[in-house]
Amino acid sequence: MAGGDCAPATRTVYQRQYVTEMKTVTSTEYTTETRERTYTVNKRVPRTEERTRTVTVQVPETRTRTETYTVNKPVTETKTAEYTVQVPYTETVEQTYTVNVPVQEEKTSTYTVMVPKQEEKTSTYSVQVPYTETVEQTYTVSVPKSEERTQSYTVQVPYTEQVEQSYTAYETVSEEKTSTYSVQVPYTETVEQTYTVNVPVQEEKTSTYTVQVPYTEEKVSTYSVSVPYTEQVEQTYTVNVPYTEQMTGSRTVQKRVPVQGSRTVQVRGGSWQTQQTEVGGGVDSCGNPCPPKICCKRVWVPTCETKEVPYTTYQCVTEEVPYTYSVQKCRQEQRSRMVNVTRTRSEERTRTYTVTNYRSEERTRSYTVTKMVPETKTRSVNVTKYRSEERTRNYTVQKSVPVTKSRMVTVTKTRPEERTRTYTVTNMVSETRNRSVPVTKYRSEERTRSYTVTTMVPEERTRNYTVTKMVPETKTRSVNVTKYRTETKTREYTVTRNVAETMSRDVNYTVMVPQQKTESYSVTVYDTVPETKTQSYTVRVPHTVTKEVPVQKCISVAVEVPVESGCGSVGGGCGSAGGDCGSAGGCGGDAGCGSAGGCGSAGGCGSAGGCGDAGACGDCGAGGSAGCSKGCGRKRLLGCKKGC
Repeated sequence: MAGGDCAPATRTVYQRQYVTEMKTVTSTEYTTETRERTYTVNKRVPRTEERTRTVTVQVPETRTRTETYTVNKPVTETKTAEYTVQVPYTETVEQTYTVNVPVQEEKTSTYTVMVPKQEEKTSTYSVQVPYTETVEQTYTVSVPKSEERTQSYTVQVPYTEQVEQSYTAYETVSEEKTSTYSVQVPYTETVEQTYTVNVPVQEEKTSTYTVQVPYTEEKVSTYSVSVPYTEQVEQTYTVNVPYTEQMTGSRTVQKRVPVQGSRTVQVRGGSWQTQQTEVGGGVDSCGNPCPPKICCKRVWVPTCETKEVPYTTYQCVTEEVPYTYSVQKCRQEQRSRMVNVTRTRSEERTRTYTVTNYRSEERTRSYTVTKMVPETKTRSVNVTKYRSEERTRNYTVQKSVPVTKSRMVTVTKTRPEERTRTYTVTNMVSETRNRSVPVTKYRSEERTRSYTVTTMVPEERTRNYTVTKMVPETKTRSVNVTKYRTETKTREYTVTRNVAETMSRDVNYTVMVPQQKTESYSVTVYDTVPETKTQSYTVRVPHTVTKEVPVQKCISVAVEVPVESGCGSVGGGCGSAGGDCGSAGGCGGDAGCGSAGGCGSAGGCGSAGGCGDAGACGDCGAGGSAGCSKGCGRKRLLGCKKGC
């Protein structure tokens, strides 16, 4: 807009307010009802029954039986066995063996070594040097403003009420009863008892047994012996003869080769330029129009330059380098030698040995045998017996009798009550302020640096080394060899074996014989008798009730709020704090045009309402007088949000 008048501006702001409304709500309430129900109680009534049972009694009884058992008797027997013995003897033998004697030989080889070589080089590079500049920035602050409000609300106030309630209680009633029961009374009785005792009786007996008596006897036997002898035999064997062979191979060597290149770099630059803008003057305090004026402002014009910068890189190059090396190999040769072979021949020989034999002799011995003779005796034994007696006892039975009672119960209820409360609402009011902000900028500088490059240079060297060869040499030595001849011998040994013999004897044992008898006993049996009773209980019955309930609702209300503009406020525009037209802060003054708060600037009279307008920041080509947030790569200066 070119000029515009200085009328006060307003804007619509939505504020949140609470409004009380009546809302229909469905709630569930409960009513107390008394009901009756019938239930069945089972009682246990005792009664006595006479029953009969059969009892089994174990009676001891002595019996006799004949047992058969087996006795093992030792029997001695002589046997003869032949066995073979290896008899050692020593023999000296000449032995030929081969020894590898080491022989050393000096050799020379040539090898390649990569020697590092350093070289000094210089390169030029660009550096962005930062510097700080202070810029005036306009920003908006939200100032809180408090407001007192009054609100009505409903509270459910509890109160207590006494209510009479009926309930059923159970009282315990005692009842005396009489029952008859049987008791087993013990008594002692003396009984004559017959029992059997085994009395030991000794008896002398004579028995005949056989004894093996040893005696010695000389015998002659013939046996075979393997006699060893030595014989010369020609033997063929293979020997590996070592020899050295020169071979040629190649190996891979990597080198670093410098490669010169260049790349394109974009350098950011720019300059400050002065631009003139025609701005309408508006009206003064007298109502006369101000003439238009020319505002001058400095604009940063960015530039982008493209440069070619040289650089050096190193590449790894692979080369195949030949070299010579020695290999130890072996060739096979056939040779012959005389070897002593030990062989054996069989010879018959005779030897005398002593044999121990056994002859049988009959002998007699006497021994004592103890026998158990059964004898019958009599003794008196006390036996405990039982007789049945009928007895009577009194006992008390506890019964529960239902009784209906009433009691006063305290019930808590609620009544609605209207109340009023005061609360504070805080609204945010916008306020425009100025501040100085340091801005960091960058200028481009060319600098030079030196660096060291290490290159690997191949160098031929010679080294001497010693090779050890193994030369075979034949030697002779005497060796003692232990050999064995086989001899057969005979020996006699005694074998004892057990012969089973069956014998018999009489044994007395006691057996418990079961006997059955019948006896009577009393049993108390409980009969279940059902009884019907009636009980009163309380039930809470729900029912639905519709009520009108006040509800607090938050709504948005439109309110007109005055807005501070460029005329007559912070900017120092036409006819306000700056004074009349023509003064230092008026329409034609030096502080109006092109400054941060003058007409046509970011907060001036002709703007669309502050920093966010497109006309306040300017276009991208000019860089923006108020510092747009996207002003062609520059940082935001005066807080324009997205003007470009």
